[in-house]
Amino acid sequence: MPYTQDIVDEINILVRYNLSTTQEGIKVHKNAAPESIAATKRLFNKGLVTQEDGGYLTNLGHEAAEQAQTVLNLLDPA
Repeated sequence: MPYTQDIVDEINILVRYNLSTTQEGIKVHKNAAPESIAATKRLFNKGLVTQEDGGYLTNLGHEAAEQAQTVLNLLDPA
């Protein structure tokens, strides 16, 4: 199954998280790109982040972000 644009947008949010600490989250501001706002809300609805506008990763979100960042590093090692 190919990735949809929604999934790509969600992965783009997940790879922004700093996985070396659980004390650092992100905030997607209301003036951000509409696709980023929508992706972050979907991640919240899926239980991957703690707030509709980002917040912190949940345990499941941390796992997903690790995998997303691993795939990104394998495909674009630069």
